[in-house]
Amino acid sequence: MCVKDGQFTILELVEALGLSLTSSQPHTRARAVQLLSEVLHDCYGGLTEREVEVLIAFYENRLKDHYVITPAVLQGLRALTKCTVLPPGSAVSMLRSLFQDVHVQSLMLGERACVYNMLINLMATREAELKGLGADFVFGFVQSMDGERDPRNLLLAFQIARTIVLRGYDLGKFTEELFEVTSCYFPIDFSPPPNDPHGITREELVQMLRDVLTGTARFAEFLLPLIIEKLDSDVQSAKLDSLQTLIAGVSKYEHKDVAEYLEGLWASLRREVFQTASEKIEAAGLAALTALTSCLSRSVLNSDSEDSLSTFLQLVLTDCRHHLCEPDLKLVWPSAKLLQAACSASNRASHVVADAVMPALIEQYNGTAQCSQRRTLLEVVQQFVQSVKTCENEESAFSAFRPPLCSMVFSALTETNASLQITATSVLTSLAQQNDLLLDSDVELAVDHLTRLLLTKEDERVSLAVVECAGALAELSSAAFVTNLIPRLKEELFSKPTDQNDSSEASEKHSHHAVRQRCLSALAAVSTQPGVVQESAPVLLEVLGSAHTGGFVFSVEEVVAACGSLRRIAERVQDTEETGRCFHDIIIPRLLSLALQAALQGEGSTGRRSPLLQELVLAAMVPVISTSCFRLQPTLAEQTATRLVSLFLDGDVSFLPDNSFPSNLQLLKKQQEDSWSQSQMVCLLLGCVCSLPRTVEVPRLDELMTQLEEMSCTCSHLLSYTSAAKCFAGLANKRAPGESLDCLIQRTTKRVCSELDCASSPVRTQAFTLLIWVAKALLLRYHPLYSTLTDKLFSLLDDADLGPAAADAFWLLMSDSPDILNRGCHADIRIMYRQRFFSENSAKLVQGFNAAPQEKKPNYLKALSNIVNKLPKQVQLTELPALLSLLLEALSCPDHGVQLSTLSCLQPVLIEPPPALIQQLEALVGRLLGLTSSAVMSVRIASLRCIHSISCFPAHEVLPFRARVLRALSRPLDDHKRLVRREAVRARAEWFLLGSPGGS
Repeated sequence: MCVKDGQFTILELVEALGLSLTSSQPHTRARAVQLLSEVLHDCYGGLTEREVEVLIAFYENRLKDHYVITPAVLQGLRALTKCTVLPPGSAVSMLRSLFQDVHVQSLMLGERACVYNMLINLMATREAELKGLGADFVFGFVQSMDGERDPRNLLLAFQIARTIVLRGYDLGKFTEELFEVTSCYFPIDFSPPPNDPHGITREELVQMLRDVLTGTARFAEFLLPLIIEKLDSDVQSAKLDSLQTLIAGVSKYEHKDVAEYLEGLWASLRREVFQTASEKIEAAGLAALTALTSCLSRSVLNSDSEDSLSTFLQLVLTDCRHHLCEPDLKLVWPSAKLLQAACSASNRASHVVADAVMPALIEQYNGTAQCSQRRTLLEVVQQFVQSVKTCENEESAFSAFRPPLCSMVFSALTETNASLQITATSVLTSLAQQNDLLLDSDVELAVDHLTRLLLTKEDERVSLAVVECAGALAELSSAAFVTNLIPRLKEELFSKPTDQNDSSEASEKHSHHAVRQRCLSALAAVSTQPGVVQESAPVLLEVLGSAHTGGFVFSVEEVVAACGSLRRIAERVQDTEETGRCFHDIIIPRLLSLALQAALQGEGSTGRRSPLLQELVLAAMVPVISTSCFRLQPTLAEQTATRLVSLFLDGDVSFLPDNSFPSNLQLLKKQQEDSWSQSQMVCLLLGCVCSLPRTVEVPRLDELMTQLEEMSCTCSHLLSYTSAAKCFAGLANKRAPGESLDCLIQRTTKRVCSELDCASSPVRTQAFTLLIWVAKALLLRYHPLYSTLTDKLFSLLDDADLGPAAADAFWLLMSDSPDILNRGCHADIRIMYRQRFFSENSAKLVQGFNAAPQEKKPNYLKALSNIVNKLPKQVQLTELPALLSLLLEALSCPDHGVQLSTLSCLQPVLIEPPPALIQQLEALVGRLLGLTSSAVMSVRIASLRCIHSISCFPAHEVLPFRARVLRALSRPLDDHKRLVRREAVRARAEWFLLGSPGGS
């Protein structure tokens, strides 16, 4: 401390230690040098250049002293290598003394690490001086490292070697020696011991050694033969390491570095792909072939140089091409994969391979009539097309084969075999994704084929493939879809099924319904460009309009599918101002207009009710509006919000098409008992205002929320008051914090609680619904008033009428809502809100359970299960001991919902059981075995899965239950449900093997 504080200099310390440093006893000298080195370790930053120079001279001299002093000397030198004031030439001097006077591998582990750290420090700060040593530095390092076995020191040695090869140190005549001293560890075979405190992994060693071996092209002549040798190994990890090292190496080599070894490398790679049983090794072999071909592709051709790429590709083609033409196609896939790997390396390689392979594949396809072989050949062609890499201005290697390729695809589309047609659509999709492989005329012909398949092919797999292909082609050329496909689909949608008077009428209607569903899916798939949306969206809106007016008969499923297509268009279409205008000016107003017409129409004179009044249809409209508003530009989003708020508050219908509505509309006011058709439209308002970003201001917010609160507390229609409550909650969640929000929440809470406290209130259910949603909205954002609402919810667990519903409400509080109060709707959601809610309220739940009468306890158990079930697994493991008795009680609860929720909570915990659970094993096993006879199938399955998991507990804990469990599981083996029998077999098999050799 005195030296560190400046009371003494380091040289004064040396003088003070003089007698010890010059003692005739080696151990005394060693202790003195050790003390000096420890002081240096703490004080090296404050040394002067003169002091460092003296100390280096002293330590260099001590390296010649007795071997017991060497460890302390090395520690001192290591401290000096960290000094920023090393005199010029001192780094070279230290290393010369080190290499000359110390045999590193005779040292202990720590001293060897000290030497390696000295080298690392000097290479980081004195690189120029070390490079001045020339190849002598490399020779000294090779001698120091030779024979190293400890993984910790190998990491340091590999780090030094990597720096040598990457930083351009002169290897001189010691290139092979450096390679040999490092490559002897290749491939790495190291498995760290359990609980290794040093944390060294095999992956670290592998990567560090790979960086060394592939760091310089001068190692190529040694590395490539070594890799060829190691690929003959039977050890899978060695093969994989060799292939990955080859990939890393050839990415830095030039063609001349690998030319001599091409035949050997190709033979090894070919064998690994043709004969391996490992997908990883096959993938690595193909990647290595791609990297090798890419290396050869970088060669610059001179008039007197050999084209290494052509030579190598000729080897590949000679061994693989003939397999593509064999009648049985037995080896077609390994051969094709190898050729595709070479093809994907570069544009030059793709041209060579395509010119050699494509004529044979086309001839083979045209010469066979078997659909299975044709499909295989098409799949091979598709993989070739997908493997080609082309730049924007480069011509594709397959451009010369465009006409026969298109002919192959179109002929396959005309076949009757479904698998062949599906493959043809995939090939067509791949052609569309390449530059200039499909002309406009090809796209038009493809659209004709796809339209025919869409309208005539009943196979669902073909329909899905056609729709996917149409979507890909529409991104390439939208004109053909606007002029050909969309008009044809519209014609089919609005056609009537042929009249039938016999038993085929039902099947005809079913077929027509299936065609309509496919047409609606296709309209959504092709609508990715704004120009196509402007043509397809009106068709879908016309479907909704015709369904409403009855001009054409559309089923509810078809109307829902039309809304689903509009939603998918809103999700997938390019986000441009033109698209935003389309949704803002056309789609959203038209949807609102149709819904409002249906609501005002009610029962017609003919007794027919518009399908747009049905909840299924309205529920399908909401995502269309919410997705559209979510993607609108801020200005358009504000305008849309203003329009809808004016419509629902003032009855402003000026922006709606077909404006023949009455002027006194009051959609949020209390309606007559039978006027639910208007009030339920509030769900469309929810879709708009609750999906807007928080930066978009909703106009007249106070007035709007007041009306929503009134509707949610007074309306008797389920969809209406639920939607109003959700909309109120969504707005409260995003509203800026402040006094106005607090006053609004307090007022709403007071009203809700007063209704809930009155057992005879006719609107208790409505108030309860509002309570749940507002509590969730405030919980998500950590609003201080949320606890008032959740405390009220806890108190309702004792309510005779609302107790079970209150228990179910905790599931809603803890789970993600699909339509509102989620991140997709820009809701304000704080991290770990579930954990916070649990930590603040679990004690209340336990106290309530203990105080509740027996008949109310199931409500508390279900609430607890619903809360715990949604917690992260780590939190469950932490909290389980305190709640285990309650969860076991929940398994005995007669409520099947409580049982199932508790089982789903326990199942993941049983995989890594905490000690508290093992202590309760008797009670747990007994309750689970009882549930295997439950009347509910899902409970039986969940209990059997839990019993299966328990078989993996420590054997000495579960062996006493083995006979009991096996007897109990004999009954579910005869269960009348196959899924139950399957779980029983799995569980019983594990318990049967328990305690036996090879068992659990």
